[in-house]
Amino acid sequence: MKKIVFALILACAMFMLASLAFSTQHSILLAIIVLLVVLWTNEALPIGVVSLLPIILFPTFDILSTNATTANYSKSIIFLFLGGFMIAIATQKTNLHKYVSSKLLTLFPNTPRGVIFSLAITSAFLSSLISNTTTALLLIPIAMFLTTDIKLKVRLVLAIAYGASIGGIVTPIGTPPNLILLGFLEQHQIEPIAFVEWILLTGPLALIMLIIIPFFLSVGVNHLKFDTHLEDREHLTSDQRRLLYIMGSLIVLLFVNSKIEPYYSGLGLNEKGILLGYGLLMFLPKIGFLNWDDTKKIPYEIIFLFGAGFSIAAAFSKTGLASEIANYLLDLTNLPFIVMILLVASLITFTTEITSNTALISIALPIIYSLGEAANINITLILLVSTICASYAFMLPIATPPNAIAMSSGAVKVKDMAKFGLLFNILGILAITAIALLYWQFYL
Repeated sequence: MKKIVFALILACAMFMLASLAFSTQHSILLAIIVLLVVLWTNEALPIGVVSLLPIILFPTFDILSTNATTANYSKSIIFLFLGGFMIAIATQKTNLHKYVSSKLLTLFPNTPRGVIFSLAITSAFLSSLISNTTTALLLIPIAMFLTTDIKLKVRLVLAIAYGASIGGIVTPIGTPPNLILLGFLEQHQIEPIAFVEWILLTGPLALIMLIIIPFFLSVGVNHLKFDTHLEDREHLTSDQRRLLYIMGSLIVLLFVNSKIEPYYSGLGLNEKGILLGYGLLMFLPKIGFLNWDDTKKIPYEIIFLFGAGFSIAAAFSKTGLASEIANYLLDLTNLPFIVMILLVASLITFTTEITSNTALISIALPIIYSLGEAANINITLILLVSTICASYAFMLPIATPPNAIAMSSGAVKVKDMAKFGLLFNILGILAITAIALLYWQFYL
């Protein structure tokens, strides 16, 4: 109860502070956001319960209607999660994760640091080619069974989640904010960033983060050992072999479906439909592995969490708070270029923590575009900084799909993610700012 009272006190403090600069409605919205973030972080209530509070609070305080709020809990990306969770449950049910885990330990150094680096690099590579959401869904069940030591398990799961976010920025198809940026550039008749050019621009940044993050994740756990009871099985069972073929076909389909402009247009299939379709395939007699009772293992609280994130983003737009913030940001145009880039990077990174990066970047790009025009600076540069920062938010599960999937594993607590994430947010902001000033501004 003390944690709930503490959250309410902070929310009231935010309301009074925000009232000095914003309208009453905007101040209430900011207070509700503080309340939600504190309750998510201190775990005073279950995550799923906190994530459903916008359905009650937004209509009560005349921010969004009930229908407008609940519509955000059925966005199409949620069905991608459903399909991915079904595949993950099938992986656990057939014990395929144990087989893959034992094989993984024979390919990389059998030390915590070696495996943390290998998982992060594997996750980053895959997420640069298929979505970071899909990558995290496929890899985290494997990491969960490499060890029973909870301290080490947290680091392994976070290595995959953070690796997926790091690699997701390397290509335009790695994460939705990248595609949103390209669409925004086209909409405003700004010269787009070509596929290969994008890789050349973002590759060095990803490499830097792939050195920094696994290194810090492995601090303090390198003395721990992996479980020796994981069997190094020579042969797959028939169920495991069948599931492996199904998952292999899924990965191939995702690769073939990926668009590489202007060289390859892909198949044009919706990735969310692909994942949901393969998830439902898990129930098909003689092909799949699940029955309806298995769906009880789906972490529905993560689905509610994303619904809350989309609701917050909708509230920002509907109430005009996004535009109001943009007006205040115009004062930044008088600052030195390096300070403005640093502040924009910080603002996007930490704002992303309270809403999904996809929803946030949709709101932020028009604001940052106006800011860039007013400051008469390289608009493509500042938009790229904002887009990358939206993916490099590591503190809270609501920020990015990989963060949410890490939470759904049950191994990671919000406080664990927040502890590591705060450090990585700061390091990410500094790295992005340095790359933008020393590299991007000479090529964009």
